[in-house]
Amino acid sequence: MRPLRFLATLAACLLSTALSHAARQATAQETAQPHHVPRAEQPVHVDGVLDDAAWSSALVLELRYEIQPGENVPAPVRTECLVTYDTHNLYVAFRALDPEPARIRAHVTDRDAAYRNDLVGIIIDTANDERRAFEFFVNPLGVQMDASRNDVGSGDNEEEDDSWDAIWSSAGRITADGYLVEMAIPFSVLRFPYSDDEQTWGFTAFRAYPRGDRHQFALSPLDRNRNCFLCQIPKIRGFAGIKPGRDIELDPTVTSQRTQALAAEDDPLSGLTDAATHSEAGLSGRWGVTPNTSLNAALNPDFSQVEADVAQLAINRRFSLFYPEKRPFFMESADIFQTPFRVVHTRAIADPSWGVKLSGKPGRQAIGAFVTRDTVTTLLFPGNQGSDLESLDQASTAGVFRFRRDIGESSTIGVLATGREGDGYRNNVVGVDGVLRFTPTDSISLQLVGSSTRYPQATAAEFAQPEGTFDGSAFHLFYNHDTRDWGAWAGYDDKGKDFRADLGFIPRVDTRTLQAGAQLVFWGEKGDPYNRISVGVEADRIEDHAGLLTDQTIAITSHYEGPLQSEIHAEVASVREYLDGVTYDLNRLEVFGNIRPTGDFTCSLGVEYGDSLDYANSRKGRILMLEQGITYNIGRHLYVQLDGVYEELSVDAGRVYRANLLQSRFVYQLNVRSFVRVIAQYIDLSRNPDLYSDAVAATDRELFTQLLFSYKINPQTVLFLGYSDNHLGERGIDMQITDRTLFVKVGYAWLL
Repeated sequence: MRPLRFLATLAACLLSTALSHAARQATAQETAQPHHVPRAEQPVHVDGVLDDAAWSSALVLELRYEIQPGENVPAPVRTECLVTYDTHNLYVAFRALDPEPARIRAHVTDRDAAYRNDLVGIIIDTANDERRAFEFFVNPLGVQMDASRNDVGSGDNEEEDDSWDAIWSSAGRITADGYLVEMAIPFSVLRFPYSDDEQTWGFTAFRAYPRGDRHQFALSPLDRNRNCFLCQIPKIRGFAGIKPGRDIELDPTVTSQRTQALAAEDDPLSGLTDAATHSEAGLSGRWGVTPNTSLNAALNPDFSQVEADVAQLAINRRFSLFYPEKRPFFMESADIFQTPFRVVHTRAIADPSWGVKLSGKPGRQAIGAFVTRDTVTTLLFPGNQGSDLESLDQASTAGVFRFRRDIGESSTIGVLATGREGDGYRNNVVGVDGVLRFTPTDSISLQLVGSSTRYPQATAAEFAQPEGTFDGSAFHLFYNHDTRDWGAWAGYDDKGKDFRADLGFIPRVDTRTLQAGAQLVFWGEKGDPYNRISVGVEADRIEDHAGLLTDQTIAITSHYEGPLQSEIHAEVASVREYLDGVTYDLNRLEVFGNIRPTGDFTCSLGVEYGDSLDYANSRKGRILMLEQGITYNIGRHLYVQLDGVYEELSVDAGRVYRANLLQSRFVYQLNVRSFVRVIAQYIDLSRNPDLYSDAVAATDRELFTQLLFSYKINPQTVLFLGYSDNHLGERGIDMQITDRTLFVKVGYAWLL
């Protein structure tokens, strides 16, 4: 039996066993009886004062437990959470007492940017399935933060995603004995099963209290021997007869930009063309088809992103760099499309002219599907030793379908299909996946996918891809054991040479990967010089499908968390790596540290030193990399962030290259709705041409700058005014501008 077939059979057996085990699990919640939420007789005016009559009869809950860094110890300060509702809104308020109000960390920031402040909020599982939840947080000045939480994945798939945005109201103010917060969350932004009867929801209140440590408080204890969070939170009950309303949102946008670019694209001295202005209107819409399912559509949409990507060094990298998705249309219910392999990564859809998406979670099912028409077709050609990117100047249609089913208390199984077609081009991917939790501390994730691909003949020839239609497959199996004091894991991945996921991000194929590791965890107590220390060992081995060892790593790791919100991570690794017919033995050390000594200042430093490969010239070298970062809040309104990366690679004959990457961000927050921001990104690259086998430029410099004014009433009602430009040059020669753009965007959220 071939290895992939054997492993698929093994996975099927494990899946059958897990489903049988899950079917026998009891679904009773091991928490106290639900807290009853009374109905408010009158609406709440959200102003951070708490003088409305509704609060006098609201449910009052106290956050008695510190869950981090203390382990379910009494919270050192008192926090009350008040909960009530009416026909249209869930109302939540907090009284956060503080014996030293002057030490409260609170800054005026953009939404979703105040997580390092003091904050309070709620995590609410409206489906009561202990798998997905909504999160709403507010800092003491009323700045909003919201996120979706996915508690059914493993690794990268188990996360909080703050790209999810809802339209809701909040207010906060600092008082003589702490601070007060009010929140009004419309039921139209939540997903819940409609019923005339009362409903039970998972619910917990949360407070972050950053001082010497970042203390975290909650309503109930958190068992560190259970690797799920939503399965441990309390329940609330009430909400009889609430309805999500018509839940229709229309978001018209108008964008306009005036651009100048080089007259000759490859000649920085050719000068800029006359300015060209381009304007267009777009319309996005959202309809809550059911209380648990929404339909999104966009006609001639503005899929552009105002937020600039963080710059990365691309020198001496074999595989394509990863950039996260930031466009709201694609971020809606993005967690539904996550699987162990990243076979859906919507940055592959470069410039869509329209899109339609259906997503939701009716009952124990999660469904997601979208179709877009892209004006260009971007392709990532993966291999064992490197990857290539290409953009075809032709349109293509892309579609994704996802279905996931909850099994037992905390397991899932799902199917996923993607497809993209253009002139002479096609890529289809179909697969199954699951996350199987056998015990509160043990889980298995698995995935089996197959692909069918055909590239245009000229493209296949240029990038040495198979001609005609070719098929490939990939398999993933990963076991994880996670307890309070120790953990262990083991996994196997197999990506076939001809496997392609053109709507995802898989830059490396033709690999069989074995990995395993274990760690011990030591928890500090009050007065100890540490909060948490872990030490571990991990190993992985990668072969291609011909049986050649291409990579092997054995590493000893340690991680420290202590006072002043300090962290230090260290790793010593012994590596074997194959390149152009030679296997090299490499040793290197990596250390990263971060500390936040005050509420206004953070600094970090990372060091990598040791052996590395010079991929451009196929030889062994020595690398030194330094990563530095500083953030500084000046008063409540000004935020400064400075980041730098220094990297150099040397061989016995001398230094091959030196690279500097500097990034700065200055944000002046006028109020909670508006800010002015300046970003600058500078890359300075110096090479020694005598040490390269091919001709290279001795120096390269790049500079990107952006000035932006933003005014947001809510995530969709926005005004952006901005300017950006790019410069190129060589050291000793004035940098030449290659393009400049003035842009404006206006968006409005029309709720029906």
